[in-house]
Order: sequence, then structure tokens, then C-alpha cells
Amino acid sequence: MPAQILLNIFIAFLWMLLMDEDELKFTTFFTGYLVGIGIIFLMHRFFGSAFYLRRVLSVIKLLFIFISELTQSSLLVLKQILSPKLKIRPGIFRYETVLQSDLEVTMISLLLTLTPGSVVMEIVEVMEGGSILFVHAMDVENERDAILSQLKNFEKAIMEVTRK
Repeated sequence: MPAQILLNIFIAFLWMLLMDEDELKFTTFFTGYLVGIGIIFLMHRFFGSAFYLRRVLSVIKLLFIFISELTQSSLLVLKQILSPKLKIRPGIFRYETVLQSDLEVTMISLLLTLTPGSVVMEIVEVMEGGSILFVHAMDVENERDAILSQLKNFEKAIMEVTRK
């Protein structure tokens, strides 16, 4: 992937130099970058890895999923805090994740911990390659399904980013 990005930037600079303009313009560089994207897309199978813009788009998708889940959980916590009577039942539940590498498990733990109302307390590695997350939720009875939905969304998006 880094080789594809560097090659794309090199093609953009080459395009900019070959246009024979009196001054360097960003628009010419951007045009060369778009031409480079087309060239690399047509030749990406020779690099031995997937086209690099797919991973960039997956990272952007993961960012949007995180922002969406952050907003939803923030509104839920705000609703619970502003209610006249505090009717929450904090608790811990376990979740078996299909993510295998340390990077993937760390990412899902951090993403879940950054959303309000839940925190990953402990991670236990299982022999089969998966991991078990022990999650503390602010209101287990009402939030468990929402947190499980968050975890599934995060897992899917993380696998798109980290795996081919």
C-alpha cells in the first residue's frame, strides 16, 4: 500500500513537470494525482496487494460508523442523566469477538470505550485465536442490545480495514 501511494504522488509530480507550465499549480498536481489513481487502479494487480483507495475508503467508513455510534450513545446517556429519576442498573457482560490480531482487538476496545456508557474492563485471549471482552455498561438491561449492535458494526468495519 505505501508503494502505491508513493507511486501515485510520483506520477502527480511527473505530470506537473511534463505540463510545462511557468509556475507550479495545485490543480495540475491534483489532475496528475487523479491520472495516477487511474494508472495504479489498472495496474494494481501487479503490486501483489489490493488497491490502496479501498483501504482508505474503509478507514473513512469506520470513522463515520464511530461518529454515528458516538452520537447515538451520547444521546442515550444524556437522556438517562436528564431524567428525573435515575433508573439504571450497571453491570458487566462478556462478549466473544471474532477479531484475532492484537491491533484489531485493541481497536474495538478503544472504539467501544470512547463511546459513552460503556467501557471494556478486561480482554481474555482464547486459544482458538479469538478474544473475550468483559464490558461494563451503565445500564445493562436497556443498553446491552445497543452495545452488542455497536460491537458488531465495529467488528465488521475493523475487519474491512485490517484484512484484505
